[in-house]
Amino acid sequence: MRCSRGLKLRYATLGLLFVNISIGGTLTHFAAPPVLMVAAPWGWDMAYMATHFGWHAVTGIVLSNAAYFFSFRSELLALKAPAADAATPAEEPVPAWVTLVHLLFVGFTVWMAHHPALFVGGFLFFLAFAQATAHHQSRVDLRSPLLVGFFLAGLVIHGGLQGWWIEPVLGSLGEKSLFFGSTALTAFNDNALITYLATLVPGFTENLKFAVVAGAVTGGGLTVIANAPNPAGQSILQRYFPDGVSPLGLLLGALIPTLIVAFSFMVL
Repeated sequence: MRCSRGLKLRYATLGLLFVNISIGGTLTHFAAPPVLMVAAPWGWDMAYMATHFGWHAVTGIVLSNAAYFFSFRSELLALKAPAADAATPAEEPVPAWVTLVHLLFVGFTVWMAHHPALFVGGFLFFLAFAQATAHHQSRVDLRSPLLVGFFLAGLVIHGGLQGWWIEPVLGSLGEKSLFFGSTALTAFNDNALITYLATLVPGFTENLKFAVVAGAVTGGGLTVIANAPNPAGQSILQRYFPDGVSPLGLLLGALIPTLIVAFSFMVL
């Protein structure tokens, strides 16, 4: 695929973003759908994720971002912020108390994640707060979160139909084969589906559990459907790709950070 250096920067940025979001979800046991699917069945808590996955993820993010910067440093240094229009009034900073309330709502949502009635009630209170303080903050855009929500709903409803062939595949692989097989399957099925089906495979050792989850999050940037937040990210950044996001362009843009993250999880 022939493309300009500027287009390569865009795809590299998009691929790096998707990979970082995918593996960043392993820092806690509730931040990402593929981890959420296995945390309760396998008894993984915050401490487990930090000691088994967190430092691998942080190392992979640092190394891949460093490689990205040195590859595109001339383009990045040449970027300039758009000049401010004198006729456009400067935005006022968001008051600290508004930011604090947002953080409290996030904490409450995580706390009540398994209690739908309280979760929905808290969300409605948040929408009311956002409306009442609209003059202090940006407009709440629900389009991207709804895309992720419908995507995950479809996964829960229809994802199990893939089990007839994915479960036997996962159950027949060794540790390294499971890691790379999970990474490849993620590109076509969404990583939350891979980890969910892994919980149905009996006899998984701790090493095999680590391999399947690490592989699932490692491949989360290879395609738009590989990780639930990717469709929302594509929707937000679509305007920078006039001809649409090319699947091959995204694959190539995410390939190097994916290999770096694989090195972090399986070698370090």
